[in-house]
Amino acid sequence: MALNRDQLVRWLPFLGWPRPSRALLTGEAMAGITVALMVIPQGVAYAALAGMPLVTGIYASLLPALIGVLFSASTRLSVGPTALSSLLVAASLGPLAIPGSAEWVALAAWLCFMSGAIQLLLGLGGFGWVLRLVNSPVLMGFTQAASVLIILSQLPALFGFTGRTIGQMWHGPPPDFLAIAFGLGSMAALWIAKERLPRFPAAMVVVGACAAISAAIGYALRGGAVVGTLPSGLPALYWPGTQPLGTFGALLLPALMITLVSFLETASSAKVDNARAGKLWNENQDLIGQGLAKIASGFSGAFPTSSSFSRSAINLYAGAQTGWATVFCVLLIGAALLWAMPLLYHVPQAVLASIVVIAMLGLVRPGQFVSLWRISRVEAVTALVTFVLTIATSPSIYWGVLAGLLMSLSHYMYRHLHPRIIEVGLHPDGSLRDRHLWNLPQLAPQLHAMRMDAELDFATASTLERAITITLAMRPELTDICLFAQPINRIDVTGAEVFGAIRRLLESKGVRLHLSGLKLPAQQVLERAGLLAPGPLLFIYRTDADALAALGGMPGMTTAEVEAALSPAPARADA
Repeated sequence: MALNRDQLVRWLPFLGWPRPSRALLTGEAMAGITVALMVIPQGVAYAALAGMPLVTGIYASLLPALIGVLFSASTRLSVGPTALSSLLVAASLGPLAIPGSAEWVALAAWLCFMSGAIQLLLGLGGFGWVLRLVNSPVLMGFTQAASVLIILSQLPALFGFTGRTIGQMWHGPPPDFLAIAFGLGSMAALWIAKERLPRFPAAMVVVGACAAISAAIGYALRGGAVVGTLPSGLPALYWPGTQPLGTFGALLLPALMITLVSFLETASSAKVDNARAGKLWNENQDLIGQGLAKIASGFSGAFPTSSSFSRSAINLYAGAQTGWATVFCVLLIGAALLWAMPLLYHVPQAVLASIVVIAMLGLVRPGQFVSLWRISRVEAVTALVTFVLTIATSPSIYWGVLAGLLMSLSHYMYRHLHPRIIEVGLHPDGSLRDRHLWNLPQLAPQLHAMRMDAELDFATASTLERAITITLAMRPELTDICLFAQPINRIDVTGAEVFGAIRRLLESKGVRLHLSGLKLPAQQVLERAGLLAPGPLLFIYRTDADALAALGGMPGMTTAEVEAALSPAPARADA
C-alpha cells in the first residue's frame, strides 16, 4: 500500500520542511553560521572534557547534527557535544581505559551505539513517557553537581597546571602564568559578551584572538599547552570492533544514564522551541532523531551527543525558523574540517577550559535549593542528596541520580499508600471541606461523612478500610457512613474486593452506606463485580447536592423529601 505524504512526514520529518526561498535561506544561513562559530570551539573543549582526541568534538558536531535535525520533530535544536554528556563519558570510561587511547575511543563509540539504540527503541515504541520518571528536583541536583565537577576538572588547565589533577596542582613545577592570563582573560571576555551580546559568536572571536596572540609570542615554543595539530578532512567511517561481554555489561548503566540525561537536555530545549512555534512537543520523534544522531556519532569515531540548551537558544535568537539553519551550520563545520584545522594549532588549552567553565557557571544556582525548600522540604532533601552523592561518588556520578530517583519514587509510593482521607463538613460557601481543619459542624449527629482524595486501588484500598474500621470502633453510635466518591477516578480488582468487604462490614453492624458522586468508570467496575446490588442499607446519589439534601446537610428539607431521597434504588452516576 502506498504511503501518503502525512505518513512519509511522520517517519521522515524533513519532508515537512518549508520549500526554501531566497529570503528564508538568507536568514537560515546567518543563524547557522552563528551557531557554527560557537560549536567549533565548544566541540574541541568538550572533547577534552570527555578525554577524547580534540578533533572528535568537531566530528560530533557534523554528521550527528545533520542526522539529528533530519529525523527530529524539533528542527531548531542544536545537536552536538554537550558538557554533561562529555562528563558522563569521562566518568564512565575512566575505570576502563586510558583517556585519548584507541581503546577509549572504541568504548566511547560503543556508548554512542548503546545509548542511541535505547533512545531509538524508546521512540519507535512510543515510550517517551518512561523518562518522565525523573522529576525536576533530581534533575536539578544532578545538573548542579555535574556543573561543579566540570568546573573543578577545568581548574588545573585554567590556572596553568595543564595535565595535572586538582590533587597534583600543588606538586611539581610552578604554574604557567601565561596560561593563567589566557584563561582568566578569556573568561572575562566571554562573561561580558554573554551578558551584553548574547547573539555574538564570542567563543570563536576569543579563540581566534588568543590563537593570534599565542602565535605572535611563540607560546607553543615556550612549552605552553596548546591544542596542537588537528587532522584535516572529513571523518572516515569508524567501527570500534567487538568487545568482551563483560565490557558491555560495564557500559550498560552509563549508556542508560547518558540516554536519560540526553533526553532531559533535549526536553529543556524542545519545550521552548515548540512553545514558540505553537506546536505540541513530539517527544517520541525527538527520541528517534537523537538516537540516530548518537549512532551517527559512533560511526564518526566521536562520543555521545545531545541537544545543547545554550546553542539551541542562540539558534532561536539568531532567527532560525527551520532545520535549514542546521544544514548551513553543518556545511560551515565541514569546510572548517577541510581547510581551517591548522588555525586552531596555537589555541591555548586554558582558553578551552574557560569556554567550559563559562558554560557551566550559569548552571550553578544555589538559590534553587532555597526556593525548593520553601515549596517542598521532601523534594529539597531529594535534590540535596542527589547533589551530594553525585559529587561524592565521582567519577561514578550516575549513583547520585539513581539515589535521587529511588527517593522520589519512594516518596511517590508513600503518598500513594497513605492517601488523604478526611471527614468533611459543609463550609459556609457551600463546598465540602475538611471538617477538623475548618472547624465545621457534622453534617448529621450519627453520620460520618468522609472523602478519599485518591484512586481506590491495591495501594489505597486497605487504608480506606482501616479508616472506616477505626471510625466504627471509636463511634459505636453511628448509623450512617457517607463516602463522597467524586475524587475516585479508578477502581481496580483489589479496590473492588475491599469495597465489598467494607459493605459487608457495615451491613453486619446495621450501618447504612451512602455513595455520592461515584463516576461512571468506577461505578461500572463495582457493578460488574456485583457490589452495587440494591439493598436496604445502600444508597447512591448522583451529586453531592443530592446527598446533602438527603442526609440533612441542607436546611429546609421536609420529611417526605428526605424519605424520597433515601430510596434504596441505586441511581446511575454521570461519568
